Amino acid sequence: MSIKKITLPQDFILGAAASAWQTEGWSGKKPGQDSWIDLWYKNDRHVWHNGYGPAVATDFINRFREDVALMKQAGLTHYRTSINWSRFLTDYENVTVDEEYAAYYAALFDEMHRQGIEPMICLEHYELPGVLLEKYGGWASKHVVELFVHYAEKVFERFHGKVTRWFTFNEPIVVQTRVYLDALRWPYEQNTSTWMQWNHHKVLATAKVVKLFRAKGYRGSVGCILNPEVTYPRSRAPHDVRAAEMYDLFYNRVFLDPLVHGHYPSALFILLEQHQVQWDYTADELALIAENTVDELGINLYYPHRVKAPSRAWHPETPFHPAYYYEPFELPGRRMNSSRGWEIYPRIIYDMAMRIKQEYRNIDWFVAESGMGVENEAQFRNDDGIIDDSYRIVFISEHLYYALLAREEGANCHGYMLWAFTDNVSPMNAFKNRYGLIEIDLGNNRARRAKKSATWFRQLRDTRVLTLSVDDESK
Repeated sequence: MSIKKITLPQDFILGAAASAWQTEGWSGKKPGQDSWIDLWYKNDRHVWHNGYGPAVATDFINRFREDVALMKQAGLTHYRTSINWSRFLTDYENVTVDEEYAAYYAALFDEMHRQGIEPMICLEHYELPGVLLEKYGGWASKHVVELFVHYAEKVFERFHGKVTRWFTFNEPIVVQTRVYLDALRWPYEQNTSTWMQWNHHKVLATAKVVKLFRAKGYRGSVGCILNPEVTYPRSRAPHDVRAAEMYDLFYNRVFLDPLVHGHYPSALFILLEQHQVQWDYTADELALIAENTVDELGINLYYPHRVKAPSRAWHPETPFHPAYYYEPFELPGRRMNSSRGWEIYPRIIYDMAMRIKQEYRNIDWFVAESGMGVENEAQFRNDDGIIDDSYRIVFISEHLYYALLAREEGANCHGYMLWAFTDNVSPMNAFKNRYGLIEIDLGNNRARRAKKSATWFRQLRDTRVLTLSVDDESK
């Protein structure tokens, strides 16, 4: 073992993230304000772990002052969350603001500023209004793109003086991938054309919002938070390398390229046409995307993705899916988070940083989510009643180290944000796997308790020096 120390630049973000739907709960929600995620829960409550969903979540909407005080205690410099589109308006067509909900956000931002924590806000984190899905097919509709821009305009009008770091979407590829590619989530429809239409319309919506923000002359920036999976081929053989390239094209470059470079990869057009994937786009839309690229990126990174060339022919009656070109590969001997079933490979942070530096004009970016979900964390409670999550401290340290190393080597990585600030609801897994610096005690009125990692995170913020042990000696 060796001990490494690395200094955190003074402007380097040490924050944490969450979303509106995963924290706020439904307190004060009005009829007709269901989001997609709310409708999924109402239609499919049985698939959510122990029945927990967004109905109460962590009750942040009623306890935000308590939680913001805990943010300060834990040393957060920034906190990222979302505004719930489905709750911010009472009429999506006429863009009528829910004044009660807007007042809650105004109070939240004021409290964060009072405590010295900068808000970073997403306009959509899976919170597509349910009625827009049922009436128009959600992001399959160009009308929904326009409604989103009108919503963004109202949000900017209200809060441009309180928030300067804006993001159109968190993980814009996820919902349509789970619903329309993999058919794993409500309303369960395998349709690759719809999947691609949703992708395009979210790219288009981002460009339109960037254009709006700049035209209004607001202070600050507009970005997008992506979850590109750092993808490694099983081997250096051409067939495995191609499998990784195809995975990267369909799941990573489909957003990275247009948002940063202003255009889709030409290979994507060719392959979608080859496989009869129908999606509607115009030359004017492509031109608008080219002219309105984002100011920065947030990148969510949890685990590596490993693939190999497919070992079986595609069934002729199965509609096209990007898995036509790859199969998952599990690296023998890999280090695992057994609770989540995810490989732990901290180098993904460095590899993504170098890729952004070399291939994506070294755009400003930060790690927007990184964290370790662990089941049955109560087993690690010490004699003082505090969860000793030393494993989380190790996880954060190793991943943060690679972010700082990449920055030292010229990557424009400006921060590391943990998922999550508190334990919170995740899709389907609910509170099964705990991610937070702060424990949420479901059996005691959702009482908050700082874990060991919260104290460590505060010390890290104060000292601005990361110290970690590295297993690098021959044995």
